[in-house]
Amino acid sequence: MTMTDRFTPGRVLRLALLTLGAIVFLAPYIFMISTAGKAQSEIFSSSLNLIPQTWSYAENFAKAFGRVSMGGLLLNGVIVCGLILVVQVLVAIPCAYAMAKLTFRAAKMMMALVMLGLLVPIHATALPLYVAFDRLSVLNSYFALVAPFSISVFAIFLFLQFFRGIPDDLIHAARLDGMSEAGIVARVVVPNAWPAITAFAIFSVVAHWNDLFWPLIVVTNQAYATPPLGLLYFRAAEAGDDYGALMAATLIITLPLVLAFLLAQKRFVEGITMTGLKG
Repeated sequence: MTMTDRFTPGRVLRLALLTLGAIVFLAPYIFMISTAGKAQSEIFSSSLNLIPQTWSYAENFAKAFGRVSMGGLLLNGVIVCGLILVVQVLVAIPCAYAMAKLTFRAAKMMMALVMLGLLVPIHATALPLYVAFDRLSVLNSYFALVAPFSISVFAIFLFLQFFRGIPDDLIHAARLDGMSEAGIVARVVVPNAWPAITAFAIFSVVAHWNDLFWPLIVVTNQAYATPPLGLLYFRAAEAGDDYGALMAATLIITLPLVLAFLLAQKRFVEGITMTGLKG
């Protein structure tokens, strides 16, 4: 490929648009990193500089770790997101396999229910769930944070589209070998579905790691606070004016998501692009 072929007008335009889009999406994160290293006086100065004039990263990060139990917040986030993801996958994979590869009368009705479930937000069911959990005395617990999200219709829909791309001959061959349906799911379907599982894991973890709405309703004990709720406590403790420390705390909480996505981005892209393709 010659230099002229590499830099055709169309290719240059695409790269320029992609670069511009990347800058737009990264701008808030870049601003957060910049603010996390500034002193309070510099943040409210009239000049806007991305590079701090006086580096205060150590001071702001020390405040972030000292004023709120940052380790506890991160641990709660890992526990809640991990439990939700495991339960969602364990429920969604058998359901999606049954709808994709088994023949039964209620298949169309189940598909309609899945599509309907995609339209119902958690906000619509928040009040009855809260009343039920309050009567069961399970507020301020991991159960209250995990239970409403144990069934993910989005996971069922995503896996359903992916499983439809698995050749039927592979399933029939496994049945001829004497495998049960549960064995087929565990030994044939799941090993071939890791791209889809990884893609869904990214969606699930990001959504529930960043969720503030539901934890704010069911948690009043800081021992069970998730990372976004912990930031709310941090802001209250700091009277909302120490933005350098607040941005440092936000950076600590968002960094695990960024690292997880960078490590899993290849599987994530595979899972999205292969979903719905026929084998």
